[in-house]
Amino acid sequence: MLRDDVIEYSLDAHHSEEKGKKIRKKIWQVTAILTAITFFEVVIGSTIKQSSDYWQAVKWLFIGLTLLKAGYIVLVFMHLGEERKTMKYVILVPYFMFIAYLIFIALYEGTSVGNVWALYGGA
Repeated sequence: MLRDDVIEYSLDAHHSEEKGKKIRKKIWQVTAILTAITFFEVVIGSTIKQSSDYWQAVKWLFIGLTLLKAGYIVLVFMHLGEERKTMKYVILVPYFMFIAYLIFIALYEGTSVGNVWALYGGA
């Protein structure tokens, strides 16, 4: 018996071979960019020791690169890159403000807890 409630979406994917090549090129480009940024993070993280003077800058670099990757993923995979600049700002600015707020709270509370721990003689 043939069901009429099942829609086969793959049959609706009508595009030329040229369009398919363009899509595959974009996928490889996104993969290469994200891989390069991740590789850079791994190299920096594995070469700079945590006890060095640069470690604070490295942590902020990691936060910045992570936000860069997150924004790029949103632009590409949620098709936000094809929208107008105003729409991009409406979506991304509150996102980055919220992430900055979370980072601020984590750092502020972390130092507060550390100060209290030091004051009252934690182990």
